[in-house]
Amino acid sequence: MITTTQTGNRNTVPLDKGLKEWADRPLTERQALQTLHQKLIKVMDLSVLSTMEQEDARRKIRSIADQVIVDQAMPLSLAVRQRLVKQVADEILGLGPLEPLLADTSISDILVNSHDTVYIERRGRLELTDVKFQDDRHLLHIIDRIVSSVGRRIDESSPMVDARLKDGSRVNAIIPPLALDGPMLSIRRFSVKPLKMEDLIGYETLQPTISQLLIGIVKARLNIIISGGTGSGKTTLLNVLSGYIPEGERIITIEDSAELQFQHDHLVRLETRPPNVEGKGEVTQRDLVKNTLRMRPDRIIIGEVRSSETVDMLQAMNTGHDGSLTTIHANSPRDALTRVENMVSMAGFEMPVASMRSQIASAVHVVLQLERLEDGTRKLTSLQEINGMEGDIITMSEIFTFERTGIDGDGRVLGQFRATGMVPVFFDRLRRRGIDLGRDIFDPGTGLEREVVYG
Repeated sequence: MITTTQTGNRNTVPLDKGLKEWADRPLTERQALQTLHQKLIKVMDLSVLSTMEQEDARRKIRSIADQVIVDQAMPLSLAVRQRLVKQVADEILGLGPLEPLLADTSISDILVNSHDTVYIERRGRLELTDVKFQDDRHLLHIIDRIVSSVGRRIDESSPMVDARLKDGSRVNAIIPPLALDGPMLSIRRFSVKPLKMEDLIGYETLQPTISQLLIGIVKARLNIIISGGTGSGKTTLLNVLSGYIPEGERIITIEDSAELQFQHDHLVRLETRPPNVEGKGEVTQRDLVKNTLRMRPDRIIIGEVRSSETVDMLQAMNTGHDGSLTTIHANSPRDALTRVENMVSMAGFEMPVASMRSQIASAVHVVLQLERLEDGTRKLTSLQEINGMEGDIITMSEIFTFERTGIDGDGRVLGQFRATGMVPVFFDRLRRRGIDLGRDIFDPGTGLEREVVYG
């Protein structure tokens, strides 16, 4: 049996029983990894690696690492050697222990609660992984690598940050003194291949007939608010709907952290900027919305409204920029309008409540409500039209709804999409633009049962 002896404590660790026994000795593995990493740093020119393609750089690291292992006579089994070489490559070129998780396309969220506790979300369910960082310092190093790549910083004076990965995935990090148990990291994954309407239908997020109506709403240039809780699929639906904006229209997107995946040729992407070390240079979403109005946009897409930019968004919607889309955190369509109202008030505008609500009612045409159910599925639970004002109240009509009927033995939520029987006022606007879906789609008896030719 091949063994190795650690200087000082005389521990003998068997290495020929494969990866499991080696992984059960995290201290020994960490020491071997650190030794290999340090040797590579000494013999390699990292500046050259940065100019190489990712695969070429990895091959170069593997080649040199194998040579270092041989030169140092490190008594490692083949499985352990391959594992360590890959870890070193991930440390130098990627995000260390997170790389295997990022390579798994079935994972939608990566949640690092501490350096030794990492959860993932797969198919709507949380799972504890065996992924671990060496210590808090190691995790902080990975966080710093992420945020510095997009020109942001994280330290004690700025302990919270939003950033993004190269694939558009959203990253949030928070460190001490705000995080009491050490650095924490959350990564919201986005598919490299953008989802399409057929995918949402396949996931039963919505129903084919409803999808046809949504496509018509986008083409008819109605202003849309997509409402829902965290992880309910708001950005995904926004991406899908944007795909039906006709080519030739000038689209400008505004985001805190760029994550939208539009496929249009005439696209301008804008992103906010946090203040620098001196507290200067901040560019907010409101600043960008104001500037966008001078850029001759056909469509303004705001990733999420959460502050004073709501005022300028409503003004844009009311002054000829039809077809604008945005998302908002809210638990119902009515709550979404209340949040819009609150954000307008927070912007410092003093206007009568009736005037404020009248502006909201004339600006927004449709509110889509998404919900993440307890079985992990996402559903479009309500599609509502804003009709106008009755007194001081904004009136709304629900056109489609998802009606829950129970839960099966496997914990799956049961239910069905249902038309309410209300024919929206915007139906005539769709017909005037050549989008005639037929009034029968709003029939609660047959509307969702008819055959739909997807297009």
